[in-house]
Parts: sequence; structure tokens; C-alpha cells
Amino acid sequence: MSLAILFIVAGAYLLGSIPTGWLLMRIFRKQDIRSVGSGNIGATNVLRSAGAGLGTVTFLLDVVKGAAATYLGGMLGARLAPDISLHSMQALAALCAVLGHVFPVWLGFRGGKGVATGFGVFLVAAPLAALSALGLFAVILAVSRYVSLSSIFATLSFPILAWLLVPDHSAFFVSVQITIALLIVVKHHANVNRLLNGTESRIGARKPA
Repeated sequence: MSLAILFIVAGAYLLGSIPTGWLLMRIFRKQDIRSVGSGNIGATNVLRSAGAGLGTVTFLLDVVKGAAATYLGGMLGARLAPDISLHSMQALAALCAVLGHVFPVWLGFRGGKGVATGFGVFLVAAPLAALSALGLFAVILAVSRYVSLSSIFATLSFPILAWLLVPDHSAFFVSVQITIALLIVVKHHANVNRLLNGTESRIGARKPA
């Protein structure tokens, strides 16, 4: 059991810590995304700094790495620790993957905010709740055009949606949902300040000359 947990923790963290936005900007724009825009390595900053193409690819790859870490973690747990529930092993992998994205060892533990990776991990562990949260994100974004506001509301709604839509209410599975949601919201603290001050950027808004 301890060997399975060690493999899942290390593997999910390393997979989640792949800095996809940083890599794509280095390869295609010869830039360090940390020195552009908000300095964040996530899809939103790549979108604003390099356009929809690289922004979309960054988002998709961040989703994929989170989903892959969770799926593989669950599979490994089922083989090496069959006495532990699949959801518990998936939850462990999900938490480590998001921590890897937010605190990547390769970039001095300064990573993204975890929205896309968080969506990816729960797309495997709680797909109906993840898709419902995505729908809420889309509605709020269409109305407000604030990515940060949409991300915060969708993230906070996820544990509630998972409680309603996922039969597994085990303490560890639920606590991981809440922990990831709170971590993502805390990483948006600068966005919250800008929203309160009325200086947050909207999608589609023109930059000042």
C-alpha cells in the first residue's frame, strides 16, 4: 500500500508539474511567459499574450495532464492497493497533480492557478460534476467576460455539485474536492483584488493604447 501511495504521489505530482504554457511560449514565441502579461503560466495569460491558438492548446494540455494523472493514479492504485477504493486513489492523484501545476519544481514552485488542471482531474474522478461546473463557467463568462470571476464561481460550485451528483461521500474524497477548490480560489487573490477595484481585464476588451 505504501509503495502504491508513493508511486501515485510522485507520478501525479511530476505529471501535473509539466509547465505546458511555459514550454509552448518558449518553443513558439521564444518568450518566458512569466515575464509577459500577468506573469502566470496558465492558459489565460498565454491567450492574452500569444493569441487563441496557443491559449487553447495550453488549456487542453493542462486538462489532459490532470486527467491522465488521475486516471493512471486510479489504475495503479487498483493494481497495487486493491483494498483502497478507486475514488480515494483518484483523489490522491488529483490533489498531487494540481499541487504539481500550482507548485512545479521545474519553475521554482511558481506555477499556474490550477483551473484547467483541476478540471482535468475531476473530469475523471467526478465527470458529471466537472461538466456541470464547466457549464456554470461558460454562463458566467458569457455574461461577465471575466475569466477569473467565472473560474472562481465554477470552482466554488464544484464540491457542491460533486456532493449532489457523485454517490461517494467518503471523507477523503470530499476533503480533496474542498482542498483543491480552496487552493484554486486562493491562487486568484490578485484577481479578486482587481475585480473589487474594477481593474480586472475582460475577455475581448481592447488593451489601452
